[in-house]
Amino acid sequence: MELQQLRYVLAVAETNSFTQAARRCLVVQSALSHQIARLERELGTRLFERTSRRVRLTPAGTAFLPAARQCLDAADRAAAEAAAAVGEIRGRLAVGLIPTVAAVDIPAALGTFREQHPDVRISLRVGASEDLVEQVKEGSIELAFLGLPTTARPTGVEARELARDRLVAVVAPDHPLAGQATVSLRRLSKEVFVDLPARTAGRAQTDQAFQAAGLDRDVAFEVTSADFMARLIAAGLGVGLFASSYAPQLTGVITIEVTDAPARIEYVVWSPTGRTPAATAFLTLLDIR
Repeated sequence: MELQQLRYVLAVAETNSFTQAARRCLVVQSALSHQIARLERELGTRLFERTSRRVRLTPAGTAFLPAARQCLDAADRAAAEAAAAVGEIRGRLAVGLIPTVAAVDIPAALGTFREQHPDVRISLRVGASEDLVEQVKEGSIELAFLGLPTTARPTGVEARELARDRLVAVVAPDHPLAGQATVSLRRLSKEVFVDLPARTAGRAQTDQAFQAAGLDRDVAFEVTSADFMARLIAAGLGVGLFASSYAPQLTGVITIEVTDAPARIEYVVWSPTGRTPAATAFLTLLDIR
């Protein structure tokens, strides 16, 4: 069994196409097909069902895939560690982040990192805090930038607190509250809300604040994208709450201080079992050691 064969299997599984997989791997399709067929003969089972219309994993292929990914990740890690021993940072840096991260200027940090370490492949995954923590635990990403209510803390990972922030109300320019300097949660509870999906960490801080005040509110729109939340708010479909450090990035809306606003904490987290050389270098760039 060869690492290149595993890479071919992953490429086919991810594209559902031998043609696209060959294109991604920069080989001719016949060579890729031959290597996968050779691997299947060695395993004594087929990894893919092939028809004229589609390609999909067999049950054996589905079972084979997680360990194949681990093998490739381990091989990449070994190469990166060897390079780091002689002062070269290579390999992969997979970073997860919430859409509203504000404690770190991610584009600027990645730009500097790329200049210092051009041989590192960088990927970004945007998602909810709780999902990103799980991805760090399973090793699919090395680092993640989260935002959590003050009542929660990342578990099962190494964590460093980056910043604390209070939320502000965000409304359309022609909203009746737009001219107010401050607003209370009680007054906001009379409005229709645009918010993140229920049972996400980003939503929890707001839900908990209203519940603690004994208030109900109407969340008419649940949106996974902070930018699209702001667009709905700008269109007058509701009001929202954003971290005060992130709100200045929004356009077409007005921000108002909330007198009894909930707070959030931003963290960076990484695996407790160790960091890749690239992850260590990126954290060092952020002065986190």
